Amino acid sequence: MHNPFDQAAGIRRMKKTNPVRVIAVTSGKGGVGKTNLSVNLGLALAEQGKRVALLDADMGLANVDVLLGMYPKFNLSHVLKGEKTLNEIIVTGPSGLQVIPASSGLQHMSDLSTVEQAAVIRAFSDIDQDLDVLIVDTAAGISSSVINFARACQEVIVVVCDEPTSLTDAYAFIKLLNRDYGLSRFHILTNMVQSAQQGQNLFQKLTKVTDRYLDVTLQFAGAVPYDEYLRKAVQQQSPVVAAYPRSKASLALKNVARQINSWPIKGQAGGYLEFFIERMIQYGAQKDVA
Repeated sequence: MHNPFDQAAGIRRMKKTNPVRVIAVTSGKGGVGKTNLSVNLGLALAEQGKRVALLDADMGLANVDVLLGMYPKFNLSHVLKGEKTLNEIIVTGPSGLQVIPASSGLQHMSDLSTVEQAAVIRAFSDIDQDLDVLIVDTAAGISSSVINFARACQEVIVVVCDEPTSLTDAYAFIKLLNRDYGLSRFHILTNMVQSAQQGQNLFQKLTKVTDRYLDVTLQFAGAVPYDEYLRKAVQQQSPVVAAYPRSKASLALKNVARQINSWPIKGQAGGYLEFFIERMIQYGAQKDVA
């Protein structure tokens, strides 16, 4: 097996030079609808004319493909084994959304070493298509995999809902990334709220604590309302943006996607896909040396 760190220099010679917006969608805890939002935001961005790839980075409990009603034959575990390239496992979803599936129910994939995490990310150097946006749907919690993905991305969206544990876990996640890894800017997306005002109130609760104890900037990414049509779409294994485009949740998600399109793309470190790859390799190397 090739050592992924030996390939770092080659990544700098990647042909892709267009800026790619690389976004982690994460949360402090499970059950807040993070993956559903990732899928629907990816589709909303694709419908708005962006070339979007969605990476299912929940290595052991992947379900992006399930929410899209897809049944891919191959996934990231085959890339890690050297059996397939990344291009060979990508599947095309609605509106041209490119989905990079992970495995489900494989214990080893949920506990990858940092070298193996870097090997998976290094595979991105083989992508032969131009992208505008890469969405990384992380696992919940604060595992090394989640931390490394979040650190490597340009932007981090933290999903919260109106539950005390959701807010406390989101705060703990932001605190860890800020104090231990120097991240200072986060986007907060509130989900399953009863109104836009409730979403704003949740955001204010979180910022009240972070402003007092952390040196971070939180930006409100939007509020997605509780919507029975979203539940129906999940049962139908179809994104709500596609199945019920005029529903309250769909309209809110499309608005969030428009906001994302207005975010400035940073140049240099983080402004291009190869920097995302190099960061993952760098963090893996640091962990292994330590």
